[in-house]
Amino acid sequence: MKAARALRRYPVLLALCLAALFMIVPFLVVAVNAVKSPAEYSRNGPLSLPDGLYLDGLKDFWERVDYSRKLLNSVLISGSVAVGAVVLSVLSAYAIGIGRIRGRTWILAFFVLANMLPQEALVYPVYYLSKQAGLYDTRLSVIIVFTVIQAAFGTYLLSSVLSRFPREIIEAARIDGADKWQVLWRIVVPVSRPTLGVLLVFFFIWTWNEFLLPLVMLISNDNQTVSVALGVLQGQRLMDATMTNAAALLGVLPALVFFLVFQRTLTRGIAVGAVK
Repeated sequence: MKAARALRRYPVLLALCLAALFMIVPFLVVAVNAVKSPAEYSRNGPLSLPDGLYLDGLKDFWERVDYSRKLLNSVLISGSVAVGAVVLSVLSAYAIGIGRIRGRTWILAFFVLANMLPQEALVYPVYYLSKQAGLYDTRLSVIIVFTVIQAAFGTYLLSSVLSRFPREIIEAARIDGADKWQVLWRIVVPVSRPTLGVLLVFFFIWTWNEFLLPLVMLISNDNQTVSVALGVLQGQRLMDATMTNAAALLGVLPALVFFLVFQRTLTRGIAVGAVK
């Protein structure tokens, strides 16, 4: 019986290994080509191993786009959006999922609709409002927009989670004299911490990869993010293959590092959700 179960697991394990291979190999190819010289790339092709470390491509790209500033902008915007969207999602979902306000179904439908809107439909309204508010070409404008967008999804997800929150725990806390804020921050948030950790990781990575709205809203070089700098540079200036791979590596590496740092949080949140 145990042998039969073990045999049934092998196809699943093989499929997971193949999926991991398909995800890792492109990144390794980019990393290898980022440390090749242009002559070596032309002579041996993209799949050959480098003879040595050629770091001029990484250095030239770093200096050409002022990568330090772009990295700081991306980290600041993505981190602020992740934290702000999680806080806003918790407050909204607490009112909808536990507070049981009237019209809960319609409110959730509104959040789903807002999350499904394509960003192309938001470009002009967001541009016009930011101009009127004096926030155009500022990092704050992008932070506000993406905080609202990400919080729409977070509110929908957390509302379904908090609607199944044990009412006995909340009632016991209220009998002990806890008000609504104390119930939220001392009971609901600690219990929901794994789910909030998952949202924090997703919000950061999603915002890091955004391109269209930052491209429209951040026109000055000092405020641009990494993704916008990559797109603008490739559209305006000619880069060799090794510098293009260096740009791709520097563009994805910070998000990958963030994901690896918070991998335990992400795994714990998914496992808790599966158990529930």
